[in-house]
Amino acid sequence: MDFNFSFAVEIVPRVLEGIGNTILVGILSFIGATLLGFVWEMLRRSHWLVRPIAQFTVDAIRSTPALVQIYFLFFVLPYYGIVLPALFVGIFGLSFYFSGYISEVFKAGIDAVPTGQSEAALSLGLSWPDTVVFVVAPQMLRNIAAPLGAYSIGILKSTPLLAVIAVPEMLGSAFDVASDTYRYAEPMFVVGILFLILALIAAFLVGTLERRLGLLGTSH
Repeated sequence: MDFNFSFAVEIVPRVLEGIGNTILVGILSFIGATLLGFVWEMLRRSHWLVRPIAQFTVDAIRSTPALVQIYFLFFVLPYYGIVLPALFVGIFGLSFYFSGYISEVFKAGIDAVPTGQSEAALSLGLSWPDTVVFVVAPQMLRNIAAPLGAYSIGILKSTPLLAVIAVPEMLGSAFDVASDTYRYAEPMFVVGILFLILALIAAFLVGTLERRLGLLGTSH
């Protein structure tokens, strides 16, 4: 079956029906992964009894595929009476999976801040949470902006995984078109181009943020 460009243009509005959920899942999953990743890293730096548990959790998250984790949440938990909405599973699943990787970003960013900064803050009477929030975090942010931006794009490109649990995102919309028309080349081409456009926009925004942080960092 030959590729039909006019048909590809015609189905763009139908594929775009899922773009809202794609962007929503991408943004919320990135926020969730960032918050969870920060929690994992703080736990790895806490009490000596907690550290190995947190490290094992991070290693377990990173050592299992995202699709397996999503399948477990959506298809296995119902056997134990826990039924979760597909959209929630998608957002939490991607957040949980990428949090393991983002925790390593926080680890590198915190390690790059001179230890004398936190020691001085603690000696001046600041609590550990205040030291993290007001002393370490602002300096860490410049160190982690680039890798966090890369993971935000990675999360966006991972949203098609949620088509397997019927979350109505763009790939799911493309599959709907394909199943109705028995043509797969055009829907896959269209969804690929749309994801490319979204990724380029996200990369531009990340680059803009990096430049702003760089300017802020050199102005002091």
